[in-house]
Amino acid sequence: MREFIVEADGGSRGNPGPAGYGSVVIDAVTGETLVERAEYIGVATNNVAEYRGLIAGLRAARDLDPAARVRVRMDSKLVVEQMSGRWQIKHPDMRPLAAEAARVLPRSQVTYEWIPRAQNKHADRLANEAMDAGKRGEPWTPPTGEAAGPEAPVEGRGEPRAQPQRPGTGTVQGRGELRDQPQRSGTGTTTEAPTPPSGGEAASAGAPVEGRGEPRDQPQRSGTGTTTETPTPPSGGEAASAGAPVQGRGELRDQPQPSGSRTTTETPTPPPGGEAAKATDDRRAAHNVATTPTVGWGAPPDMGAPATFVLLRHGETPLTPQKRFSGSGGSDPSLSDVGRQQAERAATALAARGTIQAVVASPLARTRETAAVVAARLGLDVTVEDGLRETDFGAWEGLTFGEVRDRYPDDMNAWLGSPDVEPTGGGESFAATAHRMAETRDRLTAAYAGRTVLLVTHVTPIKTLVRLALGAPPESLFRMELSAASLSAVAYYADGNASVRLFNDTSHLR
Repeated sequence: MREFIVEADGGSRGNPGPAGYGSVVIDAVTGETLVERAEYIGVATNNVAEYRGLIAGLRAARDLDPAARVRVRMDSKLVVEQMSGRWQIKHPDMRPLAAEAARVLPRSQVTYEWIPRAQNKHADRLANEAMDAGKRGEPWTPPTGEAAGPEAPVEGRGEPRAQPQRPGTGTVQGRGELRDQPQRSGTGTTTEAPTPPSGGEAASAGAPVEGRGEPRDQPQRSGTGTTTETPTPPSGGEAASAGAPVQGRGELRDQPQPSGSRTTTETPTPPPGGEAAKATDDRRAAHNVATTPTVGWGAPPDMGAPATFVLLRHGETPLTPQKRFSGSGGSDPSLSDVGRQQAERAATALAARGTIQAVVASPLARTRETAAVVAARLGLDVTVEDGLRETDFGAWEGLTFGEVRDRYPDDMNAWLGSPDVEPTGGGESFAATAHRMAETRDRLTAAYAGRTVLLVTHVTPIKTLVRLALGAPPESLFRMELSAASLSAVAYYADGNASVRLFNDTSHLR
C-alpha cells in the first residue's frame, strides 16, 4: 500500500483578510513532491484557510491513490487536535470544514501530526504565493520549473524567516497578522453546583458531573493584560489536553484552558505597521465557507457505514437491588440468579436482531459473565477492554448513597460539586472516568469502523457515551435512568458525528 505525506497550511493577512492556502503531497518512501495545490480564497481567517488547505491536500492524495495511507503534517495545533478527535469542534463555522475533510478519505487511512512551523515551509510558501497572486488579481499557477532565486524574508508573523521564491513572484510577503495568538474570552468566575441524584441505584445516581472546561472554538480576544478565569471542568474527560501549549509558536490560540483560577500576562508580537493585534471571531468569514448541515436530515449521503455500539449494561448482582456503590475497586460481585436470567433474555433479543459482529466487555466479573452468555448464543468470542470498566468508588464501595452521606458528608458534597474530586480513600474522579471513556470510544470507533459491536459495560460508561454523543449539558446525566441488562445504541460516523439510536430498552426483560 502506498503512503503519502500531506503538508498543508493557510494564512490570512488581517485575520480575517485576504487569505490563501497551500498543500503538497509527498511520496513517503522517496520524498518526491508529487502534487502542489494553492488557491487564493478571498477574505477569510487563518483557521478557515488552514482547513481549506487540508481539504485540498487530502483530495490531491485521494486522486493519486484512493487506497493510500496518508500522514497529514500541519503546524496548526487547532486543526491537528480537532481532526484527531482530541479537541471538540464547537465553533459552528469550523464544523462543516472538519466534516468535509473527514469525508475525503476513510478515517482509518489518515493520521495527523503537529509539526513546528519551520518544518512546514513548503506549504507555507505555496499559501503566500496564492495570496500574492490574489493581490495581483491572478489565479495561482504552479511553476514550470524548479523554484529559483534567493531566500526572501517572510514577513508578518513577527519574525524574519528564510523562504524560497518562485520565479517572477518577487518578495514573498507575509500575512500581516498574529497567527495562533494568545486569545481570551473574558474575565469571570463560573460556579456550578450539580443537582444531587434523586433515587435510583447509587452508582447510577452518582453520574459524572462533566462538561465544564472542554476546548472551545469561541470568540476570544488577544491583548496584553491580566486575565483571571475560573473555567468549568472538562467534558468527556478532555482534561488531559486542557492547557497544553501550542508548541513551536509560543502562543495559546483556541486552546483549552486549565481548570482553576489563574493569572496570565502576555505581550503578543504586533503585526507589521504597528497596529494592535486582534484575533476576531471566525463568524466574520462564515460567508466564505460551505455551510451544508452535517447532522440530521441535512447530513451528506456519503459518510459510509458507521461504527455502531450496542451498549448492554450487565445483569443484576446482589448489590444492584440494594442500590449500593459497586465500581471497579470493590468486591467485584458476580451476577445473581436474576442477573443470569437477564443476560439470557438479552442474548435471545440480540440473536434475533442478528446484527452483532463482535462482543467487547469490561474486565469486571459481572460484565464478563453477561458478555459470555450473549457471545455463546451469537457464536462469537469476547474481547476484554479495560477502558470499559466502572468508576472506582474508593472507600464508598459497597455502601449506599445514604450511608456515604452519613459517614463522609464533606467528601460527598465535594464529590457532587466537582468532577475532579475523588471519592474518599482515593477512588477515581468522574473527570478521570470521562477522559478514559472518551479515549476508549475513539479507540474502539477506529478499530470497528463500519461494524456493529456489542459493548457490555456499566452505568457510568454508558451514560457518559450517550451524553457525549448528544452534546447534552452535564446535568442531563442526572436525568437518565439506566436499568440492569438494558440496551442502548450509538452510531459513530466517519465525519465525527454521532447518532443515538436507542436508550434504556428493557422490552426483552418483560
